[in-house]
Amino acid sequence: MSSPLPVAGTTKIRTFAKEAEIHEALQQAAANAMAMGPMVLLQGMQVERPIDVVRATALSADDKRTILASWASDFYAVGSKPAFRHMPGTPKPVSIDEVQTALKELDRRYGY
Repeated sequence: MSSPLPVAGTTKIRTFAKEAEIHEALQQAAANAMAMGPMVLLQGMQVERPIDVVRATALSADDKRTILASWASDFYAVGSKPAFRHMPGTPKPVSIDEVQTALKELDRRYGY
């Protein structure tokens, strides 16, 4: 017995469907990476407040700046309270003023 011949166009449809699945998986991975963001740098650390990032001895000054700048961004703004930021992995939102104060302290300590 021989295999049935493919119907014209079915290979293209299957290829398109596979590309769509791959595209969707990549979009999900990118969204997950964005959601994690700087928290990847904090794995295994307890961070509750922005000043905890400044005090973290395991992080470089550049990593601290990256984390705090991300925390200050609108991406982590609390929808109903835009003056607050909530970084995934932290217990509760903090004010943007608290994040900016931590950035100023980082600048003071490292001479930025």
